[in-house]
Amino acid sequence: MDLELKTAPALPAKHASRPTQTSLEAALAKASPRIAPRPVTVASVLIHGSVVVLWMVLFARAFFLHGVVAWSTGIAYVVYDTLLLMFVGAKSWTLVKRPKPLDRQQLEQGLPALGVIVASHNEAAVLPNTLAKLLGQTHSAAQIVIADDGSTDATAELLTQRFGLIKPVEGELSAASTIYSNLFWLRVPHGGKARALNAAIEKISTPIVMTCDADTRLADDAVLAMRSAFAARANLVAAAGILVPVCSKTLSGRFFQWFQTYEYIRNFISRFAWMRADSLLLISGAFASFRRDALVAVGGFDAECLVEDYELIHRLRRHAVDHGLDWDVRVVGNAHAITDAPSSLSGFMRQRRRWFAGFLQTQYWNRDMTGNRRYGKLGLLMLPVKAFDTLQPIYGLTAFALLIGFIVERRGAVVLPIFSVIGAKILLDFAFHLWTVHLYRRWTGDTAGSSLWMAVVSAVVEPFTFQLLRHTGAALGWVDFLGRSRAWGVQTRAGLAAADEA
Repeated sequence: MDLELKTAPALPAKHASRPTQTSLEAALAKASPRIAPRPVTVASVLIHGSVVVLWMVLFARAFFLHGVVAWSTGIAYVVYDTLLLMFVGAKSWTLVKRPKPLDRQQLEQGLPALGVIVASHNEAAVLPNTLAKLLGQTHSAAQIVIADDGSTDATAELLTQRFGLIKPVEGELSAASTIYSNLFWLRVPHGGKARALNAAIEKISTPIVMTCDADTRLADDAVLAMRSAFAARANLVAAAGILVPVCSKTLSGRFFQWFQTYEYIRNFISRFAWMRADSLLLISGAFASFRRDALVAVGGFDAECLVEDYELIHRLRRHAVDHGLDWDVRVVGNAHAITDAPSSLSGFMRQRRRWFAGFLQTQYWNRDMTGNRRYGKLGLLMLPVKAFDTLQPIYGLTAFALLIGFIVERRGAVVLPIFSVIGAKILLDFAFHLWTVHLYRRWTGDTAGSSLWMAVVSAVVEPFTFQLLRHTGAALGWVDFLGRSRAWGVQTRAGLAAADEA
């Protein structure tokens, strides 16, 4: 498919304020299984149903069996997680070979123009430094559009007084800044991040579009890395950058910084592995790039989903199969950024319950793809794994609760073998942690934010601390999903504030 940007003819002035988002809405109505559900296959029902039935059977065994088999729920959880580690280890092996340095002169020839959309709602405190990093890129973006989602703080004063922008009519793109010729302002009524992004997608004119959260700071050559990735692959439609979490310098902030750093490292190595299996679904809209024509073809971001970036990739994948397109989704190892991460327990739990509720939404809407050979490895490998992931936190919490129960009941014949299994798993995690840190350093070239010794300590402590918090947040996500809650709460930027002070 020809993915070159086709510029629509200019509308007469009297129609300038006519909403153009209807084109995205029409495309979304055709592409979204939420709006137009697809028939569910028998394979999907069996896969999802077996995950539930297996948990019920294994949980019941705890009350009738003796010895380590009474902890079958925990054994299933350990086996599943171990198989995933083995898969990631096998698929990420190629990262052992350090990538060749980029030939900057060669890259600069034929790079596609890239525009950046910064969705922002009451982000005046962090916007200045975020925009400074965008405006200071070694290879600048052709357009930077601030998609102002009905901000009521000092955003307007900041953009007019400090960045030379003139306040535009709501729904219209401003004139270019008098200071920065590639900076623009789009004001839209408050409707959430997805709607703000969609409004900007309609206005932006570059063939490649990058989405960047207001609490995300790009490395100086991040735009170049993304443009190079799209120049190298004509079929690339979505690309994820590498994100490093930043938390506050408080005690709780240091706790969450420690664990989230290694969690992010493992996650990005995992994304590389799934990319090699042509099944990558997870990218972060906080720092991602897309081919604009592909975004328009599938209807942009879905405002009804709690994790609009994750859901979008499913739609892009579905559209590619439905239309016989060789579209690719990748993670770009040399495109780096830092992003604000939760520094408190309450903030962390809000984030994780929302992430998991959105994951469940997406899995439910796309359940027809699970086990469907029409979607290749995605349908036969990745989505069945995701089906198990829907109950993985329940397996994990159940296993921990049973272990505590066995300890309280002083069932030594059960507890001692269980701790042997846990000890073996910790040793495996220890090796995997070191391996992923080593691969991550070679792949990204980033050695500043990770420590091999701290990775070792993390492998030992995490199962009894951070992992339980993740599972608890995910379990609360089930509550939100079943209750159809869309609450998100007020976010704080403690991590970026600490980084700015430093």
